[in-house]
Amino acid sequence: MVRKLLVTGGAGFIGSNFVHHVLAHTDDHVTVLDKLTYAGNLASLDGLPEDRFRFVEGDIADQGLVDTLFGEVDAVVHYAAESHNDNSLNDPRPFLDTNIIGTYTLLEAARKHDRRFHHISTDEVYGDLELDDPARFTENTPYNPSSPYSSTKAGSDLLVRAWVRSFGVIATISNCSNNYGPYQHVEKFIPRQITNVIRGIRPKLYGAGENVRDWIHADDHSSAVLTILNNGVIGETYLIGADGEKNNKDVVELILTTMGQPRDAYDHVTDRPGHDLRYAIDSTKLRTELGWTPKYQNFEQGITNTITWYQNNEPWWAPTKDGVEAFYATRGQ
Repeated sequence: MVRKLLVTGGAGFIGSNFVHHVLAHTDDHVTVLDKLTYAGNLASLDGLPEDRFRFVEGDIADQGLVDTLFGEVDAVVHYAAESHNDNSLNDPRPFLDTNIIGTYTLLEAARKHDRRFHHISTDEVYGDLELDDPARFTENTPYNPSSPYSSTKAGSDLLVRAWVRSFGVIATISNCSNNYGPYQHVEKFIPRQITNVIRGIRPKLYGAGENVRDWIHADDHSSAVLTILNNGVIGETYLIGADGEKNNKDVVELILTTMGQPRDAYDHVTDRPGHDLRYAIDSTKLRTELGWTPKYQNFEQGITNTITWYQNNEPWWAPTKDGVEAFYATRGQ
């Protein structure tokens, strides 16, 4: 059956990758609702089939607009979020407005229209792990957020669970590890370093670079979300990861060597406040119960793919690059 999907935040990094994935691998029609904050980019949606795709500019906290759109679709995938940790430390309020009030508004519309709802979240709701801890996050790990961003995402997860239990909303949740790939804003760690090398700027590494992230290519995240949307058990949470644990130092050095630069051609800068030590996802439930497997099981292959995309798409990222670097320069980063 051909579905009509509403994707919130579909002009952002992970959301736009999902829209491309759905239109390439299904016959579904997609409506994107996006506020077009600095993290949203209409150019990320260029070239999509006009007969199966439309874009609506608007706020997920706009009750009237949300109600209208929910009445026109079969299912909703909720990516929209304020998601930059540093920004949340500087000004937490937008994170409350979007991640809490926005999610509440969507849940009330899902309740009213009885629509299938999938909520995209992050592994950062679980806090962090010690560098030498063999454990990984599972669906049963207690929440322990450490920033305004992660705490508002934790709050939105709990709202979804409450609306499932209290009102019978047809919803699932996924918490994913760190994404990389095409269409990611150049303020983020991997694209910032790649575009620095392209521009002849030395990459920047926070602190000693020992902090570990569990990386997953955005296309693998997209395939996992589509699998959960199609086959996930209502009320369940699924963790999405591709066994991609790497410390930041190794990632920077891999980018440099892949791009033909000396392995140590980077600068250490002041660490971020409250910088979480390590994230690690155990995606056993998703793999065993729903049969999902990642395409990019080799991190080096995924990084090479990502570098090539940024090399070939400078018109997409160049307009924001100078502003990002000027901002970080004021902070010594």
